[in-house]
Amino acid sequence: MELRKLTVAQLTRLKAKIDAEIARRNDTAKVELLKEVKKMAAKAGVPMSELLGAKAGRRAAGTRKASPIKGKKVPPKYRNPANHAETWTGRGRQPAWVVKYVGSGKKLDNLLIK
Repeated sequence: MELRKLTVAQLTRLKAKIDAEIARRNDTAKVELLKEVKKMAAKAGVPMSELLGAKAGRRAAGTRKASPIKGKKVPPKYRNPANHAETWTGRGRQPAWVVKYVGSGKKLDNLLIK
């Protein structure tokens, strides 16, 4: 097959097929490797959980699943009475205007958007 004679669309389809085949082969290789490791562990009398560590079945360190709310917009919960353009969701660090307001002895609840 001469790649130079193929159109961009044909090359794109071919690349997609190649990527899919590589992924399929990698998955198959992983499954086969796991089968072999399980056989070897059973033959040696070593439980798989011991090979994988005390936290077998749990996520490995550093691979925590992201929070489902991370990055989502949250409506504002508080509004600055002196400047209605300034709002705060109630999450994270308090804006300076909230710190100043609460620091003057007033209640945060007075700033709630109703």
